[in-house]
Amino acid sequence: MRARPRVINVDGNPSYPTVIAELKQHGELSRRCGCRPVRYLNNIVEQDHRAIKSRVRASQGFRSRRAAQRTIQGIETINMIRKGQVRWVPKGHIAGQVALVAGVFRVVGSA
Repeated sequence: MRARPRVINVDGNPSYPTVIAELKQHGELSRRCGCRPVRYLNNIVEQDHRAIKSRVRASQGFRSRRAAQRTIQGIETINMIRKGQVRWVPKGHIAGQVALVAGVFRVVGSA
């Protein structure tokens, strides 16, 4: 059995309560699950993608969905490596990190 949340903290976006109500209707969420639209309760989640938001603003958005997808994949991959969240590459092993990035993004380097 999958654990279901008791309360979902969201920011002030008006679409969240509607989506949560739909999920309750379809049985994905418990009918007793609460929705707390309080801006600052989900700061931990918001802080995780703050770096992406600042880079997107600096580049004035994306011209295509593909460009957005590739950029966000790259930023998230580098953040995971930096945080030590990649099991098979130690946090301080630079050569391993370079090899991982080259393999994942099919980067061809000049030696």
